[in-house]
Amino acid sequence: MQPNDKTMEFMQIAMKHMPEAKQQLDEAGIELSMEMIQPFMNLFTKVMNEAYEMGKADALKENE
Repeated sequence: MQPNDKTMEFMQIAMKHMPEAKQQLDEAGIELSMEMIQPFMNLFTKVMNEAYEMGKADALKENE
């Protein structure tokens, strides 16, 4: 899987959960805008890439 493919999948996952996140932020009185969310999406992508690589390494170890 290409890195861009993973990034797109991670973004799809994030967008699937965005309504819940927006509701929680609204309830906390925090306004959400695309400008505000970009740094968090970048962080989310880094976390998901690292988690993916950890899972991949674990799977390779199990198959040895």
